[in-house]
Amino acid sequence: MKATAIAPANIAFIKYWGKKDEVLRLPENGSVSMCLSNLLTTTTVEFSLEYKENSVDIGGDKGNERPAYVPITSGLRRGKKEGTTRIIAHIDRIRKIAGISLKAKVVTKNNFPTGTGLSSSASGFAALTLAGAKAAGLNLTEKNLSILARQGSGSACRSIPDGFVEWLDGNTSETSYGISLFPPEHWEICDVVAVVSREKKETPTTEGMKGARSSLFLPTRLRNIKDKINRIKDLIKDKRFKDFGEMVEAEALELHAIMLTSQPSLIYLMPNSILLMKLVKKWRSEGLECYFTVNTGQDIHIIVEKKNVSELLERLKTIEEVRNIIINESARGARIAEEHLF
Repeated sequence: MKATAIAPANIAFIKYWGKKDEVLRLPENGSVSMCLSNLLTTTTVEFSLEYKENSVDIGGDKGNERPAYVPITSGLRRGKKEGTTRIIAHIDRIRKIAGISLKAKVVTKNNFPTGTGLSSSASGFAALTLAGAKAAGLNLTEKNLSILARQGSGSACRSIPDGFVEWLDGNTSETSYGISLFPPEHWEICDVVAVVSREKKETPTTEGMKGARSSLFLPTRLRNIKDKINRIKDLIKDKRFKDFGEMVEAEALELHAIMLTSQPSLIYLMPNSILLMKLVKKWRSEGLECYFTVNTGQDIHIIVEKKNVSELLERLKTIEEVRNIIINESARGARIAEEHLF
């Protein structure tokens, strides 16, 4: 009873912040995202009578896919003990559904820096969900896999389906899950990640979200969010890059305005983050059509059409503060892999 899965991180174009239900991880609002081709987690899960206790290895030794780094440098690994409690709790959910009591061995690894706001929990729990369900003998639908992944980490539900994904804004566990809006090949846009720091953020996303409702701006955001989601879906459908990019950039700034005005305030951006955001605006004024977005961390995602990636890379390579570059296209969601990590 062993299975291995690979799952991508995702970048949200319309983001969620705050939860209606902390236990079920139901978000305050729906969101729209894109799966990323080169931010990947690989996870192997095995249930066996031979295991007398559960074990978790975060940062296994065997490799799988590697990111398109420019230049290629080694990424960070999470501490061996970090995240173990959440992983075992998620394995318990899978065991309950499968009706088994076997102990499990879990080995998981990322090919990108962890804990810096690059959505490692999304790829991690999506991979854990698919590998764990398969190893437990479950044959879950994509919808049910997404619902299950959401209970481990909210945004993980968006890493189960392929390509461009909407996380439906449901009020119950059964109505809150990710669906594929368009396949990866629908639109040739890229998400180029400029890594500006390897420092892990001080406040995990889960903790940071608890203060969302303390921001005076949140009610206004929630009143407008459904219209924003409908508009971004239309822009993706019609491939209107300029309008799409402007909306994505404004959305990122709005999200961080909520964080900055919460009690206590959250400041995820670093000086080098601001530097890159200003450079993107400068490059755009010079004719390179690109737009930034940023998650709950310091690294900057630059959205650009595939035809302009080379020009963007040439500019990024000249910036001393950029520690690493990871090029992503729209990608498949979670999938089973043949090669195991142990």
